[in-house]
Amino acid sequence: GSAAPGTPAPSSADTNRYVVEYDQLYADESGEKLLQETLDSIQLRPPPPPPEKKKVQFKFEDEVEAFYSDGWWEGAIIAEHSGGKFAVFLRGFEEQIVFEEKDLRLPVQWVKGKWEPRFEQFTQGMQVEVLTDEDDLKGAWFAATIIEPSGEDKYLIEYKTLRNDDDTEFLREVIRACNIRPCPPEIIVVDGFKVWDAVDAYYNEGWWVGVIAKRKRKGSPIWISSLPALTVKSPAQDVPSLIWSRPKIKIHRSP
Repeated sequence: GSAAPGTPAPSSADTNRYVVEYDQLYADESGEKLLQETLDSIQLRPPPPPPEKKKVQFKFEDEVEAFYSDGWWEGAIIAEHSGGKFAVFLRGFEEQIVFEEKDLRLPVQWVKGKWEPRFEQFTQGMQVEVLTDEDDLKGAWFAATIIEPSGEDKYLIEYKTLRNDDDTEFLREVIRACNIRPCPPEIIVVDGFKVWDAVDAYYNEGWWVGVIAKRKRKGSPIWISSLPALTVKSPAQDVPSLIWSRPKIKIHRSP
């Protein structure tokens, strides 16, 4: 979905609906008449507050809103480029687009008359999945337990499968809230997966974000999934394709 600036006016027919005139969308190809639409009140929100003065350090797998085609579109950073640019997967377009840092912002939501970060508040002992910053594990979600809050929008967590260097206990880390999500519910895929479905595939103790590349053979429960985060950084090698049986593939869900 996307958000575009506009000016609302109450609809005479329904107090919960408004006629909106967009600031940057036009009703004609000549760009002379601004587009108007009637929308429900739940589709409207005030403009978000201006970004904080401190610079946001965007990084791989951050949830963001990107300004594109005259609106703010939800997506996730899937690669970092030089010069302060980021490749973002826009869900509304189902494609990857490179943006400058100035065209990105952190997601916020309008809740009970005020703006709040679009991140869930986690409690001690809560079972979650965590996106780690470790170089060889970036792009995967690992099962963990919330130990306690640790500063603003950060939590101390303990992994369930990753262990410390001495292999004496499970690894603990302080993780940003934007890199934590509740454990996704079990999802029954009635019609099966399709090529280009976004999925999480279980590999090396974690759930890695990828897409279905192809089925191994017709009628087979085995799928081949491409995992961008596991790409070997060499121009001679392609994005690897790995094979998973159906019980270890699930529909991709972002925080």
